Amino acid sequence: MGAIDALLGLLVPPECWACGARARRREPLCLACRAQLRWLERPLRLEGLEVWAPVAYDGPARALVAGLKFRGMVGLAEPMAAQIAACTPATLLRPPALLVPVPLHPGRARARGYNQAERIAAELRRRTGMRVADCLRRSGPADGRQLGRGRGERLVALAGSIDRRPGIPVPERALIVDDVVTTGGTVAACAEALYAGGASNVAAVAYALTPGR
Repeated sequence: MGAIDALLGLLVPPECWACGARARRREPLCLACRAQLRWLERPLRLEGLEVWAPVAYDGPARALVAGLKFRGMVGLAEPMAAQIAACTPATLLRPPALLVPVPLHPGRARARGYNQAERIAAELRRRTGMRVADCLRRSGPADGRQLGRGRGERLVALAGSIDRRPGIPVPERALIVDDVVTTGGTVAACAEALYAGGASNVAAVAYALTPGR
């Protein structure tokens, strides 16, 4: 496979997901765009939850999130998970904590063919040896847009749409996994469902965080 990959790299040079320039093989961003990433050095507390992410959700980071979420480029989960693993303290990324991917609405999962949070969690499992607990589910309308709602209404709606998946135990220590955290409402709703199911320690990781959160 290495020879085949090298040959394909010569025939179809890898392109940067942000600007389209030539990138190194197996690198999603060119050197110029990688230099534009805004690296985060400490966790944020959103809705009372500790959240870690390596980069701010702007510029080239947005391009990577869009590629994974909307363009079917599931291979981007690997470099995104690598950066999460490099940023997050080892005390969080190790057993007995379990990785809990943020659930995707069944309608969106059918349309997209995968859950991007599950793909990132699978790559983190491969790197850390942690197990994945797909113990949450999302219900309610498939269209998750909340335009026109106030912040309180959005959080109430999210909390009502995420709950425990029947028959799957909730881990005592849980690390929620997502691609991007914006308001913090989704991971907060996940944490609420996990605590209600018996978890005693919950934190979250993502590839990117909205600047200024």
